[in-house]
Amino acid sequence: MRDVAIIGVKNTSFGEQWDRSFRDVVVEAGVGAVGDAGVVGEKIDSMFVGNMSGGQFVEQEHIGALIADYSGLSKDIHVPSTRVEAACASGGLALRQGIYAVASGMDDIVIAAGAEKMTDVPSPKASSALAAAADREWEGIMGATFPGLYAMIARLHMHKYGTTSEQLAEVAVKNHHNGQHNPIAQYKSQITVESVLKSIMVADPLHIFDCSPITDGASAVVLAPADVAHEYTDTPIYVKATAQASDTIALHDRRDITTLDASVAAGKRAYEMAKMKPKDIDLVEVHDCFTIAEICAIEDLGFAKKGEGGIVTQNGETEIGARIPVNTSGGLKSCGHPVGATGVKQAVEIVEQLRGEAGKRQVDGAEVGMTHNVGGSGATAVVHIFSRDR
Repeated sequence: MRDVAIIGVKNTSFGEQWDRSFRDVVVEAGVGAVGDAGVVGEKIDSMFVGNMSGGQFVEQEHIGALIADYSGLSKDIHVPSTRVEAACASGGLALRQGIYAVASGMDDIVIAAGAEKMTDVPSPKASSALAAAADREWEGIMGATFPGLYAMIARLHMHKYGTTSEQLAEVAVKNHHNGQHNPIAQYKSQITVESVLKSIMVADPLHIFDCSPITDGASAVVLAPADVAHEYTDTPIYVKATAQASDTIALHDRRDITTLDASVAAGKRAYEMAKMKPKDIDLVEVHDCFTIAEICAIEDLGFAKKGEGGIVTQNGETEIGARIPVNTSGGLKSCGHPVGATGVKQAVEIVEQLRGEAGKRQVDGAEVGMTHNVGGSGATAVVHIFSRDR
């Protein structure tokens, strides 16, 4: 297996992009990443695109071919393009497939991208599309939505460990503070604990400010063998680990719904592959689809003891400049959550941080970063570790 590096990255802006189509945003991300890498279309060997539900959001399937077509990679050069779906972990899994392709030696230059256009349908239809990432027969048909499922996780976490609504709110406040410095973020306004607690209750104990938004956007990275990465960029970022794990799709079959066992397993595999421990990670982008999800994630990945994620957050240990900066991009909560793109966006954020290009949200001296991307309520987890040093 060959070592793999990221040589180019690009995020579009995230938000409600009424005047742009699905193909517009994904082409912008792909062309931008290719330009950042300094490669031409004829050099691209394959492309993997994360997309959860183009059929329901924009009534478009055959996403891989569509993107190759409108990126100018189909006619004449016929680049193979594959759509990857794993619910909200589609982007992270597309990145993993791209890493496999380069590491195996099958391909040299690979684009890994993710995209979703979610605002072209009414909110109830968007919620229905997202609910398909849960167990439709045992959860969706019974009326369970993702806010409801994560509310159950939050309520049990509160019961078992004493986690408070104020601690959940601290996650949102911190991520909005980071997001105000991210030019692509959907929400750049700061909020307070009080404003979170006074916002509309969606599913007790989760308020609307505890929930990530509906978002349009796309992200892309360009991968290459580490041995030739310096031919394209002076700042290659190396892939130290890629890991994936699965769990039951329905919450009622879980060992403990306050722990996402897939996150634990994927994290352990990533640490083993990178020969690292949590203390070696300088910053992490976790899947904060809801504030409780970030608290569970930092516990599951070893950055906080079980049950102490809320306390660690409230104490400021996850802020930029503190012990383990979490979601410097603003996370899903502030930056936005175009579900197919999120896992790739996380990687772009880590690359920008390790390059020293993150502006006011820069983590000083960052050398190693991690991403954590979750599908559904934890049935799929994908974890990557990246480093400035090979």
